Order: sequence, then structure tokens, then C-alpha cells
Amino acid sequence: MSESAANFGRKIQYASERSLGHASPQSDTSVGYVVRDVHRAFSRSLQAKIAAHGVSMGQWFFLRALWDEDGLTQRELSQRVGMMEPTTVTALNSMERRGLVERVRNPHDRRKVNIYLTPKGRGLRDVLLPCAAEVSDLATRGIAPADLALTIDVLHRMIINLGDNPDTI
Repeated sequence: MSESAANFGRKIQYASERSLGHASPQSDTSVGYVVRDVHRAFSRSLQAKIAAHGVSMGQWFFLRALWDEDGLTQRELSQRVGMMEPTTVTALNSMERRGLVERVRNPHDRRKVNIYLTPKGRGLRDVLLPCAAEVSDLATRGIAPADLALTIDVLHRMIINLGDNPDTI
């Protein structure tokens, strides 16, 4: 059996055990594993909802940033979303072809290109944000508000802890 087939088999076995509640104790008690699993579950659920509107997860992050502040430069947009500039260019090319954004040369600095939402891109806000709210509501169903607030507080502290650690650069 090839190594990739063996890895695939282990992933299938792990997913099966996890769905039956038999995941390894190490992964159930590791904050990193659990946060990763939650992130992946959120992403899968959100992707399923926004795909119905022709939007990919990559485009979602750029739309969210532009809904917060339209007219960012490509570099600013890359930094806000946390993606490399070549990835941003590829996503923006796709979004421009779909009529979601337009690139406009900055009149004050001709080296810069600002990204603006089109009416179609702005209009997706009222369609897609409720999708994200549905995912959040589903994920937090049955969780007491105090527990949720504590979870968010603890996760924010972990972000700060990891950001303050020079070993995580």
C-alpha cells in the first residue's frame, strides 16, 4: 500500500472514530486540534451556504474586508485577509471577472490600485452575512451565553499569548 493510501486510510479511520465518539484522547484534549476541528467545521458549513450564491471561501474573506472598508489597495487587502499578494491577485481577478469588484488606479499614487466593490459585490452583503449568522447560530446552539462569552475570552487570550511569543514568528 502506498504511503498516501495509508495516510488516507488513517484519516478515514480517524473521522469514523471521531463521529462515533472514539477519537484519540490526545486530539480531544489538545487545544490546537480542537480549534482546528472547529475552524474546519465552520468553514465547511459556511462554504456549503455561500457556494449556493457562487462565492468561494477565498472570495468570502475579501468581500468581508471590503464590506468593512471599500477602496483598499491590493496590499492592504492582502494584509487584512492574511493572504500573500499573489493569492490576492488571483482571487481579485476572479472576482473582477464575476463583476464583484473593480480595480481603480489611485489618483494620488499611480503605483497603487484600489479595489472597490461593484453594486453586485455590495449586494451580496445582505445575502451572505445571514448565511454566516446561520452557521454561528447552529454552532452555538445549546451553549449558554456565559459559556460562549468565556470561550471567546479564552481564545482571545490565546491569540495574545501566541502573538507575544517570539518563538511563533
